Amino acid sequence: MTRPPTAAQQRVIDAADPVTGRLRGTPAQLTALVGRGLAFRHPRPPHDHFLTPEGHRVRQGITQAPEPGGAAPAPTGVFAARTGGEPDPPPSGPARRREVHSAWQGLVELRRMTNPDGSVDRPCGWERTHLVQAAALALEAAGHRPAGPEDGGYRVRDTPQPEAVAVQEPDPGALGACAATLEGAGWQVSEHREPRTGTRYLLASPRRA
Repeated sequence: MTRPPTAAQQRVIDAADPVTGRLRGTPAQLTALVGRGLAFRHPRPPHDHFLTPEGHRVRQGITQAPEPGGAAPAPTGVFAARTGGEPDPPPSGPARRREVHSAWQGLVELRRMTNPDGSVDRPCGWERTHLVQAAALALEAAGHRPAGPEDGGYRVRDTPQPEAVAVQEPDPGALGACAATLEGAGWQVSEHREPRTGTRYLLASPRRA
């Protein structure tokens, strides 16, 4: 999680098209949102800017509800999918599920807007430049359990291989379920073994067609 957007940046986010996420603002404002991971610049002319999945989540203002009789919670900042093994993971529960669902819906819309044929069944350009977050979001949105600091669950990690992430999950059945989820989300998945330990893991790459 990073610091929340400034008031001026929040106004630009709030004014985004509610369906497409297209943004209007000064070049400095749009560049700042790109730098925060809340927007991206479309690679094709006229090079409009659109909200990323994190930007959609911030626009919808999803926060935890206050406890009865208590103070309102502090702003939650920018959404980040659970990659597994974080030392200080966000709390689970209904608020987290709403955040994840919102981020996934934003990503699906991003696919529709930025894939040349409008396809939503394969990854878009943003996912190819945020491989770990994109794969982790697909897994968390499908209900898979991310690993805690010391317990089991999935872990998504970078690899030296271009456009590929590794997914680790100690339970063989859960590993197979992760593979099925990623394949359904438009990723090419293959299973491998660590040469020294024999531990199974997945390599996943965004499908192009």
